[in-house]
Amino acid sequence: MPATSPTAVRSFRSRIGCDARSGYYAAPHRYRLHLSPACPHCLQIAVTHSLLGLDDTLPVTLLPAVPDAPGGGHRALRALYEASSHQHPGPAVAPVLSDDWTGRIVSTHTPDILRDLARRFADHGPDLHPRGADEAIAAVVRLCDQGITWAAQRAGQPGGDPAARDTAAATLLRTLDVLEWRLASRKHLLGSDITLADVQLWVTLVQLDTVHRHHLDAAAVHRMTGHPRLWAYARRLAAHPAFGSHLDLDGIARRHHAHCRGQEAAGAAVQIVDWAAYQQREAPEPVRQPG
Repeated sequence: MPATSPTAVRSFRSRIGCDARSGYYAAPHRYRLHLSPACPHCLQIAVTHSLLGLDDTLPVTLLPAVPDAPGGGHRALRALYEASSHQHPGPAVAPVLSDDWTGRIVSTHTPDILRDLARRFADHGPDLHPRGADEAIAAVVRLCDQGITWAAQRAGQPGGDPAARDTAAATLLRTLDVLEWRLASRKHLLGSDITLADVQLWVTLVQLDTVHRHHLDAAAVHRMTGHPRLWAYARRLAAHPAFGSHLDLDGIARRHHAHCRGQEAAGAAVQIVDWAAYQQREAPEPVRQPG
């Protein structure tokens, strides 16, 4: 998606440990997530939070789909950022995992937040980050980031070298081929059970169809549809309440249009998945914090 980039900000990257002496340790009702599910990083965390059944353990504050502060930040997060970093430069962006006991930010780094939710709060939920699966999950993240998201953005970029766009489109289609082949012999990416790899891929496919597709030509999108197992997998996960309940199609569209500087192409007319059949019908109003 050709777009303007928000001002770069420093990530907060503390971790939640299992030892009380570590400072941040897993405790019910201590932490809070601040999420805008229209953002793909926030959507990953929201899905993971629901899969683990953490509503009564780790509350979520919902933020507007479109950041409402200069530089791409959220006004509701400014006080947290200022408390965590004096005169913090740059925007107050989501996602945020905060500590209600200290009023400070623990982490803004999505991979760390996902791992800590899966490993520190999954007492009764599924094992989304199995021991020994680190490299397999990391490989899926790279495949999604480089083979799908980056390739789709480059293939849909206006101007520039047509050969480079064609190469990016070919990379995208090869990546979808790999995933189609992998899903021929298993229900989920790493086997029979859902893991963080599936959360990553599902969110990436949502973005591919609801955002990046709008900048691709019709021929490329028609070729994308030629992966029936992959899109059936996406629909099956969308039908799971932990996934589909967080779909905010209007918010995704508004966020896209607020930042995108690209041109719409013929592929915009070729919808792959009817995501509206699975989305939450009445999205909850964002909860704003004072500050």
